[in-house]
Amino acid sequence: MAPDLVNGVLNWVGTPAMVASLLLFYPPYYLFKTCYSFLSWLFPEDLAGKVVLITGASSGIGEYALNRASLALVARRESSLRHVADRALELGARDVVVLPGDVSTPDDCDRFVRTAISHYDRLDHLVCNAGVASVGAFEEIPDVTSYSSQLDVNFWGSVQTTFAALPHLKRSRGRIVVTASATGWNPVPRMSIYNAANAALINFFETLRTELGNQVGITVVTPGWVESEMSRGKFLKEHGQVEVDQEMRDAQIGLFPVEYAKNCAKAMVQAARQGERYLTVPAWFGAMYLWRLFAPEVVEACYRLLYMHGHGARQADAPSRTMAEAGGKQLLYPTSLRSDEIKE
Repeated sequence: MAPDLVNGVLNWVGTPAMVASLLLFYPPYYLFKTCYSFLSWLFPEDLAGKVVLITGASSGIGEYALNRASLALVARRESSLRHVADRALELGARDVVVLPGDVSTPDDCDRFVRTAISHYDRLDHLVCNAGVASVGAFEEIPDVTSYSSQLDVNFWGSVQTTFAALPHLKRSRGRIVVTASATGWNPVPRMSIYNAANAALINFFETLRTELGNQVGITVVTPGWVESEMSRGKFLKEHGQVEVDQEMRDAQIGLFPVEYAKNCAKAMVQAARQGERYLTVPAWFGAMYLWRLFAPEVVEACYRLLYMHGHGARQADAPSRTMAEAGGKQLLYPTSLRSDEIKE
């Protein structure tokens, strides 16, 4: 009876009391955050000589190299890693070690960290950047278990690598930078499993941040569409195989402008150096969160109108692709996305 009474009272007075307290608390809190952000911008962390382990490092690591960090690069394709390592040394990285392997394998995650520690004797930043995207309407997937690899890579790959690296990051009072996706809070149709994996990733690292306090910093990055293999059309398709489908790519991106990878990498490194908790790239994409929060029905209706195909039509024949083909690609896509070339 007592809990019912307490909850009944809180239902009446709790909400207005919490809103009122927030209105009183927020102005000084916002002023404090603004001052702190300004000081962090004036005095960012110096990455010279710091050791950075990056998963999914086939591209986009130039900004760490330019800051003269020492790098441990992880990805499945050793040939791509060798090319990236050479480029990183040209850009100013102090040292680079190449660690080919698969983040979806727990033993590989342990090996990455052990090898980096053996080589450098420390670890300052862990960048969890490995991921694979799926595309396909949920009801048209023949077997949902064929998408389980997506959770293995996107979610468990970051969790397992973090678990192995955490003791070393605590010793250096280092930082974790995790790349999720804006779809973790802005679920786009035909990417349900991918969206769910990113939502899980965001919530895991937000919880870990609370548990760790100031022992290890955490920066959660939620990009919109960024120049990458995914935005070139490389997806996990309905039967669980990775395929290149640029028609489906156009249907998914539609009229969203695609950010250059180098701009995203620059923003990520800057956010890490300044100790930011969150980063959305491009910055304007963060406004989508407000629409999801305050007008979810409107967002859902717009997505259904743009992304969902008619009965009997192919998924790639959605209105969003028609708009992209009508001139959106020429205006909104980087030149690299207008090519049929894609890494195997």
